[in-house]
Amino acid sequence: MPGETILVVEDNERNRKLIRVLLRVHRYRILEASTADEALTILENTCPDLILMDIQLPEMDGLTLTRIIREQHELKDVPIIALTAYAMKGDQEKFLVSGCNGYISKPIDTREFPHVIEQFLTRSSEDV
Repeated sequence: MPGETILVVEDNERNRKLIRVLLRVHRYRILEASTADEALTILENTCPDLILMDIQLPEMDGLTLTRIIREQHELKDVPIIALTAYAMKGDQEKFLVSGCNGYISKPIDTREFPHVIEQFLTRSSEDV
């Protein structure tokens, strides 16, 4: 759905650029953070429609950041999708327990990625 705001929390510039390009094609509004602290600063003033969360962030990992976000009342229902290159058996359950609504494995499948984003945004708007 064009115009919706997506916060991309990803420390790798190449990954952020790929995600940015894929999202802009579909006319999403994109906010970017390369650290947990940057993400928290953005979230002080903005409630995005979706958060894409890298799990392997410097200083504070993405699952810890997800738990902090879930504790904030105004952000508790924002869908969070984990982004990870380390999706091992049992990791999906760990992501869900930490507050993520799903995950996308890296490297990102550029054809499937927009469909996954749309599904989460559609589910989120139906819950309102």
